This record gives sequence, structure tokens and C-alpha cells, in this order.
Amino acid sequence: MNFQVVSTDNHIVEPRDLFVTRMPKEYRDRAPRVLRGADGGDGWSWDGTPPKRTFGLEAVAGRTVQLSGYKWEEIIPGNYDGAAHLADMRSDGIDASVLFPTVALDVYTNPDDAFSLAVLQTYNDWLLEDFVAPDPKQLIGLPALPVNHGMDVCVAELQRCLAKGAKAFFIPAFPRVSYIEAHYDPLWAAAAEAGTPLCLHRTFGGVDPMGGFRFNIPGVNVAGTVQRFFSGVYPLTDLIYTGVFARHPKLKIVDAEVNFGWVPFWKQTMDQMYEKQKGWANIPLDVLPSTFLGKNVFVTVLDDYVGFDQVPSDPQLADMAMFSLDYPHSVCLWPNSAKHIEQLTKNIDDVAKQKILAGNAVRVFGLN
Repeated sequence: MNFQVVSTDNHIVEPRDLFVTRMPKEYRDRAPRVLRGADGGDGWSWDGTPPKRTFGLEAVAGRTVQLSGYKWEEIIPGNYDGAAHLADMRSDGIDASVLFPTVALDVYTNPDDAFSLAVLQTYNDWLLEDFVAPDPKQLIGLPALPVNHGMDVCVAELQRCLAKGAKAFFIPAFPRVSYIEAHYDPLWAAAAEAGTPLCLHRTFGGVDPMGGFRFNIPGVNVAGTVQRFFSGVYPLTDLIYTGVFARHPKLKIVDAEVNFGWVPFWKQTMDQMYEKQKGWANIPLDVLPSTFLGKNVFVTVLDDYVGFDQVPSDPQLADMAMFSLDYPHSVCLWPNSAKHIEQLTKNIDDVAKQKILAGNAVRVFGLN
């Protein structure tokens, strides 16, 4: 297939009855489910009580942006139905989309490991068997890996999903054990051998040390959205400096929805500190940290005009950036992708444009 535009950061709102109908029977009475909230909208409940927040910002494609209050019937089917999602993408000139989970993310803070593994596996099976079924070449689902369950379990789930056709995987931003630990080498090795990237998404998954989403504090609510665009600095710098990519040169990590206007200064700082501090710091690298950008490290980008305008002066940006829509979230570029692309790419050459819009995604996710 000739891919022209790929969205490398789309989202799913899982079907309302997914877990109560498909989880192992022993867990169905406490499975996540959609219930009516106090504001009259619907939302996910994990304990049978009314949801703390109902559908809004995470499912507003095609609707007026609001924090919450939408009923299930009011969100468009492209949120939870693969055929409808595919139709929405095709109507906007998008040839393929990479799909991140929503409610399944809550398992990374759940202390019941057996239950949380059952939730993840139920989601992964539905994703690979049902959601992407209308066209697995254009719908690239990200099964969620149980990184908190030990590497034997985690790698086994990766292998199980590979057998079902997975092209890439989701890992949480805040696992119980830091990604800098050698504990993860079996996962890095398995993903590298399979040629499947591992995808982070801002601060999604696990306990955010900054407090997470604080929607009800005026100013702080939107400040958090701004701050999360810079959230890639911490995990990506740690992975590079601790030698993960030196040990696993075929491993690819994607950090979604972080844009790339900040990358030139980050590159400069990483390389400067490496040169100035390597004499005493025992950094496990023999190349500049920036060497790994576009080879092992990638980011997804939205309407980042600062980033796109820097591409002519820093061509490496075009090797590490991948276009995205963030459908169906509140900063979504859908259904006006063509207009955004025209404005964003007007100052970059055709080679860089092709890499960012589709070429890097084809290379990283193994699309064909």
C-alpha cells in the first residue's frame, strides 16, 4: 500500500460492554463498565459506583469540546468501532492510524495483578481480533503490555500478541520499576528481535508523580495539558543515557503527543553534558546521545509550527517525527487534516514532508 499520511497517535474508547462480556467469568462481577454519572453523562466505573468523570475531553471528535457530560450514544462510533474509525480516517485522507488504549490504562495503578492482567488480555484480544479486523494494514492497534507483572509474564504477552498480528505495543509512562533498570532487558531484547516498537504516551499509565490530571482546578487543568507536551524529556533522556539503545541497537521507542519544537535544545543539552561530564560519570555510551534520535527514538507531532519551522535547519527532526491527529481527543486535528498539513509543511521540502507524514511511520511500524 502507498501510504501518504499516517496518524501515529489515535485513541480508542473501549466498548461499554467489553469487559463485562469478555473477561474470564470469575472477574465479570467487578469488571470495568460504563455507568451513568451525576452530571447525566456516562463514564467508566471500576467499582460499581457512579463514575468520577463522564465522557468528554477523551471522546469529543465530532462534538463540541467539553470536560464531561456526554452519554454513550452521543459519542461517535469511531471511538469504539474499527470500521467506523477507518471510515472517519478515510474521509479525512488518513491512510492508517496507530491506536492507543483508554480505560485499560487504569490497570497500571491496580494492585490486584491477576485482575489487571485479565483486563489487559481481554483488551488486547478484542483489539487484535475485532477492532482492527476491518483492515489490519490501516488500523495498527497497540496491545498493552503487563510491565508490572514481571518480565516473564510481560514477554509472554508480547509473544502471544505477536502471534495475533501485533505490529507494536503500549507501555505505561510510570511503571512500578523504573525503565532505567536492567530488569527490562528481556523486554527490550524481545521487542528489538521482533522489530516492533514500544510506545509511550505522555504521562499515560501508572502513578504520575506530578499528580496526574487535575481537571477541576481552573488554570491547572490546562497547564497540565501544556506541561505534558514536555513529558518526553525525562523517560527518553534516561533511556538514552543509561545505555538502553547501546545495548539494544534495534530497539525503537515512540513517545506520542509530545511534539518536537523542544527537541533541538534537548539534543544540544544532551550532547553538551555528555562531552563535559563523560570523564567522571561513567556514561555507558561511546557516541553522542543525539545519535539515537531517528534511529531508536521517535516522537509524534500535531500542529507544532515551531517544530516544523525548525526542520530545514535541523534535518534530524524529519527522521524522528511522525504526524498524528490525536483522534478523538480535545486537541484533535480531525476532520481538517489536509488544511493543517498544508500550513505545517509549507516551509519544508518534499523529502522531509514525506518522512514526517508517512515514511517514518512505515519504517518504524513495519507498514506494508
